[in-house]
Amino acid sequence: MTIYQDREDAARQVLEALPPLMDDDIVVLALPRGGVPIGAVIARALNAPLDLLLVRKVGAPRNPELAIGAVTGPGNDGLVVNESVAQLYGLTREDVARLAEPELDELERRRQAYLGQRPKVPVRGKTVILVDDGIATGTTVRSALVALRQQGPKRIILAVPVACADVLADSGKSGRPHCLPGTPFAFRSRGRGVSGVRSGCRFHGHRSYAAGSCDLIV
Repeated sequence: MTIYQDREDAARQVLEALPPLMDDDIVVLALPRGGVPIGAVIARALNAPLDLLLVRKVGAPRNPELAIGAVTGPGNDGLVVNESVAQLYGLTREDVARLAEPELDELERRRQAYLGQRPKVPVRGKTVILVDDGIATGTTVRSALVALRQQGPKRIILAVPVACADVLADSGKSGRPHCLPGTPFAFRSRGRGVSGVRSGCRFHGHRSYAAGSCDLIV
């Protein structure tokens, strides 16, 4: 099992696992907060612009740490519903959209705090490397991908140092090719793959991977 010393070490190993990008016009998008230090290392190494893609988790009723969905805004653009959790609570997509309304307000507040009036880096026709520090349920990343596809990039590469194998298996079933160097292992939190990094996200018996990038050609 690969243990990263810190997020910078994780970023360097993800860089080594990326597919060839010599002729690509690249933009690096990081998911705050954990994806930002990794994205910054990758952007510097590739001499590419770095921007943020903001996503908010939608917590389940009476269990806000359990992701029942995620949204990027504006409105319900980029809303992704974790169907298995929604069914567990007997909720429809419309119910989850209502639960997402406070998160949309928080998204707008964070956009102003993080970016102010700074214009977005355009991604249409470009290769986008979407970076996070790990994938747990996959709901947040799926929401980011939904929103990102609407902006017309040529190619999307999802680059993460740690991911739950179950989520990657789901991406394979949907016909998305992925390249994930690394060794499967079982762990209880994303942070366990990174020394000194804590995470409140718990796993129970899932196989997971370290030192890899998931290459999604969209």
